[in-house]
Amino acid sequence: MNSLLAQIKKRRIALALKQHDMMLRVGMSRQQYQRLESKGNPRLDTLELVAKGLKSELLLIPQEKLNAVLAVLADDTMASTQPSQSVKEESKSLADDPWQGLLGENE
Repeated sequence: MNSLLAQIKKRRIALALKQHDMMLRVGMSRQQYQRLESKGNPRLDTLELVAKGLKSELLLIPQEKLNAVLAVLADDTMASTQPSQSVKEESKSLADDPWQGLLGENE
């Protein structure tokens, strides 16, 4: 598992933000934010502020639940990148019959 600081950096990059952008989002200078990402030891309130700026949440996960949480997050990531079978079937049937279900008919 990545360190928390590495996760913060990864999230910032995923949002296509530069360190300078964090000044506008959380009110800290680029230098302060750069120090936090590289070797910082931020206070909890600073971490909460950064998380909010990165559209994220801080969570305390019990170790015995960590694998379950990671599995759920992995499934959620896969689900968001691949359309579900029912969505595929629905779009196919609508393409075949664009009038399907328009009048609330049961088929």
